[in-house]
Amino acid sequence: MLEISHVTKVFNVGTVNEKVALNDFSLTLENGDFVTVIGGNGAGKSTMMNAIAGVWPVDAGTIKIDGTDITKLPEHKRAAFLGRVFQDPMTGTAATMGIEENLALAARRGNRRTLRAGIKASEREEYRELLKILGLGLEDRLTSKVGLLSGGQRQALTLLMATMKKPKLLLLDEHTAALDPKTAAKVLETTDLIVNRDHLTTLMITHNMRDAIAHGNRLIMLKDGKVILDIRGEEKKKLTVEDLLHKFEEASGEEFANDKAILG
Repeated sequence: MLEISHVTKVFNVGTVNEKVALNDFSLTLENGDFVTVIGGNGAGKSTMMNAIAGVWPVDAGTIKIDGTDITKLPEHKRAAFLGRVFQDPMTGTAATMGIEENLALAARRGNRRTLRAGIKASEREEYRELLKILGLGLEDRLTSKVGLLSGGQRQALTLLMATMKKPKLLLLDEHTAALDPKTAAKVLETTDLIVNRDHLTTLMITHNMRDAIAHGNRLIMLKDGKVILDIRGEEKKKLTVEDLLHKFEEASGEEFANDKAILG
């Protein structure tokens, strides 16, 4: 479903601030893979996600989604393939619009715009049923402005909007990092439910090793713009934080220096 082949991205080329963010980076995801991604600051996690999303062009290599080469497609044309949830709960929704209006925008994504009246009763009922799975009571607040919601409620809504059209690839960019632990756990629970229900191929960046181990069927660790660990199947199910730290040290020859990731 996703095939990244020998991708390189260098920022500030030829200056003292030159940074190789992706270094001959390759990664393949099968249909339905739920891959958690960890790594220290500057490892290349967000750069990888932005390369897939088309935020800027890569310097070398190719990116394919479901067999289609999207390497040279502009960001807006990749939207047909992708769903994305960012770290900031304020991103991804329109604060001055109602919950149902935000959902309608997500439902119409990629469709031709017409002068038809807004939201039909049948659509409203569909949105109400969708919101019930969040368990946040939002199904009874369809006309509430999204700007009035808490960060956790807004992030859960963004997740719902990103997955409504069942994207070929779902990108979760530390989507629980700005939430308190209880709310983060609820959003992760909802993530598991939606990803498993719709069999969505998913990449989830997280700074929390425990979350990386607990979720998904596969875990990759990045360092210096490359994948240095790729753990899946039974090996991942039995993994502990201590095991992961040991594997990192073996693969990289150094200690993992991110207390936030270790302590969660």
